[in-house]
Amino acid sequence: MSDLGIGESVRARAWRGTLLVFVQFGGAQVLRLASNLLLTRLLFPEAFGLMALVQVFLNGLNLFSDTGVRPLIVQSGRGDDPDFLNTIWTVQVARGLLLWLLTLAIAGPAAALYEAPDIALILPVSGLALLVNGFVPTALHTAHRHLRLGQVTAIQLGCQALTLVIMAVLAVTLRSVWALVIGTLIGEVIRTLAWWIFLPDAKNRFRLERAALGNAFGFGRYIFIGTAAGFVIAQGDRAILGAHLSLGELGVYNVAFFLASVPLLLTRAVSSKIVLPLYRVRPMSGDPSGRAAIFRARRMLTAAALLAAAVMAFGGPLIVDLLYDPRFADAGPTLSLYALTLVPPLALNSVGSLLLAEGDSARNAVLQIVTAVLQTGLMFAGIDLAGVVGAIAAIGLAVLLTLPMRVAYARRYNAWDPVQDVWMTLAGLAICAAGVAINWDRIAPLLP
Repeated sequence: MSDLGIGESVRARAWRGTLLVFVQFGGAQVLRLASNLLLTRLLFPEAFGLMALVQVFLNGLNLFSDTGVRPLIVQSGRGDDPDFLNTIWTVQVARGLLLWLLTLAIAGPAAALYEAPDIALILPVSGLALLVNGFVPTALHTAHRHLRLGQVTAIQLGCQALTLVIMAVLAVTLRSVWALVIGTLIGEVIRTLAWWIFLPDAKNRFRLERAALGNAFGFGRYIFIGTAAGFVIAQGDRAILGAHLSLGELGVYNVAFFLASVPLLLTRAVSSKIVLPLYRVRPMSGDPSGRAAIFRARRMLTAAALLAAAVMAFGGPLIVDLLYDPRFADAGPTLSLYALTLVPPLALNSVGSLLLAEGDSARNAVLQIVTAVLQTGLMFAGIDLAGVVGAIAAIGLAVLLTLPMRVAYARRYNAWDPVQDVWMTLAGLAICAAGVAINWDRIAPLLP
């Protein structure tokens, strides 16, 4: 019966957890799309461009200070110890306060850098979400540790739906970018309160234990470095293009990114919430049958993500033309290009979770740094040569160039899968390139 997801065995919880991740992810994407479609009709492209820049700074602060709370709790032998968890939570609260204070400090320079005066006020108000997020209870992470995700899924979707309603009311009332700012902040408050009210064992107290601090900072120092590089990988395109495009053009670009990010978000969600805990309980160096099962699961996930990318590569312009008004028409060909460049990140996604599960945050950091350096250099060169098209191409090319490093790291833990890393990557690139070729008449005008 455990094969059907019934019971409390590792296999049953993994199946159940995977199903719940897909339910949560699918529901979340439907709500995100509904919100995006509604708000793009009520607001103007410049509002989305402005918020894209604000999110670059917020995500930068968040990632540059990340100490890997979830992977630390998931993989640690003390992941259920109250003293350990309370210490981690105390550090997390202090970090949230520090991040918000930093938004106050950088708001003025950020507004001057992008010649957008509104950022000076919007950034500190939006930054309050970082402060609120610091109070999220560690019970959320222990639920992922044990693959018990039913309540997490229900809470996440319920809060997201409520936030959508609030944001829509604000957009109708305010008709300005402040609808996005205030709605996002209220949503973060609602979600954090819901974790405390509805999750069992949400009982964190302020506590500082020397041993727990040492464990956290020992593991987290490499997570910090890796996620700082991860910021460049995830946000570098908008940070760099923000200096080359108008706010309206950046808003259109952000719509394409919003749609293209769906398969990437899916692979990251399953990797962090299912694959990472599975690596902990069924190491790749252990039972060969367990290793084969994880390979099959990863291939199925990658195949689904690549299929979604192929749909966007072929149908990008049609999807945008059907869903959005003519002000966002250029997001269609941009989406088609984005689908092609996301193939390497989608197919070569498994090494990071493996390294974190093995406690090897140092190699994960090195991989992230090399990818970030390659992507940044290629992006600047790409913008000079081909504008937005070159910037988008840099994302996939950077990941592709790190393939030898990824293979070496995976082999270290007996976890390299050439079927996924080589053949599925090549197949995805070929199929999505065909989609780009079909839509080239819409893509060509994006070139300088």
